[in-house]
Amino acid sequence: MGRRSRKRGGVTTRAERDAARSVPARRRPPASERPRPPWGSFPLSELVILIGILVMVWGFVSGRDQGEERVAGGLVLASLGGGELALREHLAGYRSHSALLAGVAAFAVVTVVALTLGPVKVWVLLIAGVAVFGGAFYGMRELFKRRSGGLGFR
Repeated sequence: MGRRSRKRGGVTTRAERDAARSVPARRRPPASERPRPPWGSFPLSELVILIGILVMVWGFVSGRDQGEERVAGGLVLASLGGGELALREHLAGYRSHSALLAGVAAFAVVTVVALTLGPVKVWVLLIAGVAVFGGAFYGMRELFKRRSGGLGFR
């Protein structure tokens, strides 16, 4: 046979290695443990995403007169369906969507600031977006750690 490898992970005794092996490895929950939507088994999120995609295709095909509005409306619908699913999975501790949810919060704040205050310098919007993203990311990450049993991501 070959040489024995060096000890790994700071475990020095056989008892410690056996104890380390007896701890079950963290794994991804099966699909049966996915968070259930509040409306039951009806695929509402999937249908909203599908309708959003169809409206976007309709907008691309229809041309300039109303195509831009249709594409924007389809993007909003698809984003709402995907955002709801991401939020549900995140709050249940199934999958971490910290960056996505923080990005949505930052986008919403920057949009509200830009539309309500009128002409604003771009660096002000950038600072507001980065601050909101950082705070929301940290908060969402800590929330996911509590909900998932200590894991930072899954």
